[in-house]
Order: sequence, then C-alpha cells, then structure tokens
Amino acid sequence: MTIASTSPHKLASARDLFALTKPRVMSLVIFTAICGLLAAPGSIHPVIGFTAILAISLGAGASAALNQWYEYDIDAVMKRTANRPLPAGRMDRETALHFGIGLSVFSVLLMGVAVNWLSAAILAFSIFFYAVIYTIWLKRSTPQNIVIGGAAGAFPPVIGWAAVTGDITMMPILLFAVIFFWTPPHFWALALFMNSDYSKAGVPMMPVVAGRQSTRKQVAGYSLVLAACAIAPFAIGAAGTVYGATAIMLSLAFIFLSFRVGVSKTEDPSAMKAEKDLFKFSIFYLFALFGALVADRMIFA
Repeated sequence: MTIASTSPHKLASARDLFALTKPRVMSLVIFTAICGLLAAPGSIHPVIGFTAILAISLGAGASAALNQWYEYDIDAVMKRTANRPLPAGRMDRETALHFGIGLSVFSVLLMGVAVNWLSAAILAFSIFFYAVIYTIWLKRSTPQNIVIGGAAGAFPPVIGWAAVTGDITMMPILLFAVIFFWTPPHFWALALFMNSDYSKAGVPMMPVVAGRQSTRKQVAGYSLVLAACAIAPFAIGAAGTVYGATAIMLSLAFIFLSFRVGVSKTEDPSAMKAEKDLFKFSIFYLFALFGALVADRMIFA
C-alpha cells in the first residue's frame, strides 16, 4: 500500500491537528492524572490544579503527535490508523513534527512555571520516553515494546500527585505500577485479534513474534501481577475500604477474563470473543479503579 503524498505547504486544519493528539486514547491518560491529583494528600488551588491537568493534557497530545510523525508509514498500512491525518495525506510530516515539539516545550514550561518543577521534569521525561524510547527505539525492535513502553502511560498519576505534594511517595509509585502492569494485557488483547495488521506493518508485537498461545499465557500471568499492584494500596493502609473492595472485585473480574484468554485456542480474529471482552473490560477497569481511589479519598479525608 502506498502512503498518500503530502504537500510541504499544505495547511493542516484545526480538526486534523486535534486528531494528531489522539484525544480518545489520551482521555484515559488525562483521567488518571486527574485522579492522581485529587487523591494526593493536601490541597491545591483550583486554578493551579486546572493548569497542571492542562499541561499534562498538552504533554500527552504532544507525545501522540510525535508518535504519529514517526509512525506515518506504519499507520498507512494498518486499517485502524490509515485515516489519520498523515497517512491520509491531509497533513505533511514537518507540520506534525513542529506541532509536537512546540506543544512539548509549552506544556513543560507551563507546568514548571505555574505548578512546580518536579512535576514538569516528570512530564518532560514522560514525553521523551513515549516519543523516543518507545516510539523510535522499542516499537519496531522488540516484542517487549509494550512491556517497557508501558511506563510512558504510567507517569500521569505520578505527575498529578507531584503537582499537589511536590514529592514522590510509595502511593504514586503503586499507581505507576498499576498502569505499567495493566498495559501488556490491555494491548496484547487488542494485538491478538489485530494480529494481521501488526504483521503487515512489521511491528514485532508479542503475538506476531511469539505466537498467540504464548501471548495468551503471558496475558494471564500479567493479570495476577496487576491484581497484586491494584490491591496493594489498600493492603498497606494507603487507601480505604471503598478503594479496597473495588480493587478486589475488579481485579478478580480481570483475572477471570484474562484466564479465559489464556485457555482460548481460537485462531480466527472474528471469533475471539474472550480477547475482545478483556480489551473492553480493561478500559473500564482502569477508569473504575482510579475513580474508586478518588471516591475513597473524598469519603475518608
């Protein structure tokens, strides 16, 4: 499949620039950042809190823009990404690169000047990690791309926490671990029924390299580690019973769905109900888990 040509002088529309930030994907990133901010001990002025979330949102959008700038060739051969602005020919790469870099610099400076420089430093590193370590280095070179690269999506609640407290304690580290260990089963569930797309694009996702059965076993294994990390805040007394009960119930459901994937033998992507069920539930899982953390903080504060 040929990549649509783009004119170097073509003006990008506001809609395409917005699409470059992957708003649907980044909504979960922004939500976990808000939860990290609201769950942190102490208080933050509403205007400063809003500014912190704005900076995180802009940083997440910048990461997505830089990701699409580099991966335009991969996006062009995958069905679910072929209509993005770059492969569809609605924007040139130079515009995407400048937009991503400009947004990155602005988001970090905004966070540093308006909030604090610890949260700005973590935001800067998260952008670098996603755009360079994950997108440029790991994505095309190793089936562990999602495992290691999962750190990029795990920083937002840490940044939100640091925006309030100005430090990092055990609790934000556990929140980081939850997202880090949630990422492989979430994305591998998707990759199991989108295997042909990744194979055509030459991306060494785990099902492409190790096969579906090995990937399914790893999905089940990661679900156990995820459950331990999710319940840990309650176990160590850093969260109350609202969070604890929610984490236990959600994690049991996640383990059940993951083990359904683990024992599945289906090779037809259209018939992979267990994998699709896990992928959908995994999104709900993270929203509900972090939402419960905020509710717990409000009840027991």
